[in-house]
Amino acid sequence: MNSLKEVFSWKNMLKNLNFFCELNLGLILTAVGIVYFKNPNHFAFGGTSGLSILLADLFPRINVGGFMWIINLILVVLGFVFLGIKTMGWTIYSSFALSFFVSVCEWLYPVNVSMSGDAMLDLVFAVFLPALGAAIVFDIGASTGGTDIVALILAKYTSMEIGKALMVSDILIVLAAAWRFGMGTGLYCILGLIGKSFVVDGAIENIRLRKVCTIVTANPQPILDFIIKEMNRSATVEKAYGAYTHHELSVLVTVLTRRQALQLRNFLRENDPHSFITIVNSSEIIGKGFRSFN
Repeated sequence: MNSLKEVFSWKNMLKNLNFFCELNLGLILTAVGIVYFKNPNHFAFGGTSGLSILLADLFPRINVGGFMWIINLILVVLGFVFLGIKTMGWTIYSSFALSFFVSVCEWLYPVNVSMSGDAMLDLVFAVFLPALGAAIVFDIGASTGGTDIVALILAKYTSMEIGKALMVSDILIVLAAAWRFGMGTGLYCILGLIGKSFVVDGAIENIRLRKVCTIVTANPQPILDFIIKEMNRSATVEKAYGAYTHHELSVLVTVLTRRQALQLRNFLRENDPHSFITIVNSSEIIGKGFRSFN
């Protein structure tokens, strides 16, 4: 009984460690994008990083990381007051961890000019890195903090459409960037703001992408053994018959990763070439072994 408890405890520890590592990876990618690609070009797309870039230019005694600490501290205090510590959860850690990683990047390798000398190339990385980081964080059910706290407060106390409210705040920051840094930078910021949403959605879909495989076969057992024993997955089995031959058949449905789907296809080619398989992409697989309902 004790050994069983230890196994489950060990599994929980690994799960929590994996969550923590993915969360920090997403925050580090976001921080790198802010420090080395957004800030040198004054790409203020919105959010706490965009506001910090503006404030750091207006008040140069404090760098971007310093302003992010200040803004996130204010937002966390507001979150405590209006939402309570239970609702905030990992948002508290994310807010301060992102500020910390930004400060570390600024300390390790301070940059004040474009990394590449090409504003468009910098814009690509200024959009891609934070968007990829945000996608990793959102995929595990956490957030990068910052304006997410404002969204939670608005959702609780108003009937305002959160997406529109946050978009308005981002647009105001972009307009302020155009006023402060010039119309050229403002137009880059608009492109970045539009591109960010597409990249985040695309990255989340690719991270979550799974293959729904449907196999029609007259000899299901070897295939089931391969799915269960070799790939540690399961399958749903249905009985069917061929419309032309009227022979009895089995239909197997399983959900696999991209690599596992390729393994299954190769297995069928070598061991059951008369079988029939369809493979469909899906980015929303919810249930045991995949994403939880919560």
